Amino acid sequence: MSPRAGGSRGAGRAGGGGAGRAGGGGAGRSGGARVLGRGGGVPRTRPPGLGGDQVEGRRAVLELLTSGRRPVRRLWLAEGLDPSPQLDQIEFWAVRRGVRVETVPRRRIELEARTDAPQGVLALARPVEDVPLESLVRDGPEGREPFLLVVSGVTDPRNLGSLLRSAECAGATGVVLARHRAAGLTPTAVKVAAGAVEHLDFAVVGGIPAAIERLAALGVWTVGLAGEAHESMYQLPLGTGPVALVVGGEERGLAPLVRRRCDAVVSIPQHGSVPSLNVGVAGALACFEVARQRAARPG
Repeated sequence: MSPRAGGSRGAGRAGGGGAGRAGGGGAGRSGGARVLGRGGGVPRTRPPGLGGDQVEGRRAVLELLTSGRRPVRRLWLAEGLDPSPQLDQIEFWAVRRGVRVETVPRRRIELEARTDAPQGVLALARPVEDVPLESLVRDGPEGREPFLLVVSGVTDPRNLGSLLRSAECAGATGVVLARHRAAGLTPTAVKVAAGAVEHLDFAVVGGIPAAIERLAALGVWTVGLAGEAHESMYQLPLGTGPVALVVGGEERGLAPLVRRRCDAVVSIPQHGSVPSLNVGVAGALACFEVARQRAARPG
């Protein structure tokens, strides 16, 4: 695929810091789920699989049930929760999916939870299954052209969850994650994503540079975000053709080899004194610029 106008390889970072939480909880009944404990850190190499099997928070659990993409094997609601339409929807969809709702003491959920605020709702489901990278390049639902998010070096699960929520809301069709030294679909990431995990396809790769090279060979235009890049994101034609946005880690941004493999490296213009955006915010702005341009094109 021929490069588009305005593409220039460069260096820099796309921001850092933590992202806020989204979504929230419910409650459930006893059952023998293992006590996992809270854990915010990310191991250098995470356990096998993509994760996503423990889902906490009301919005995340509701999307798990309504999407129907993954079997749910346990659903707990805490005792004494105030009535709410969201809890009613969780119970309604649990019945429709044939999932038994168990009511347990709030303390039980707090012990099992791996997020700070499970909101009285915790579910155990089949882990998210990854797909081959090549399958992400096929046209998405309703013939949508591939719109991918490539996450390189993001280690904070809150930032990953924020990125996933923004990408899904902007119409992204798939996500590429690194297998090593990166955040996976931990309970925190899934909760912050507020259900976006249930509507995205994921490819897990051994190396982001090789994945970008493969995407280019498949006709996907890859655009990296870097704060020091001279070219503005708003100068690029992002509204047509398959595109992949590449975001870097919280501290170092895009690795040099990742930058070199991108077709274009751009920045998001800033007008204040703080030198960089949080990676979740930068990713959200870029995703919605793709969405804006796609919505504005004729036909």
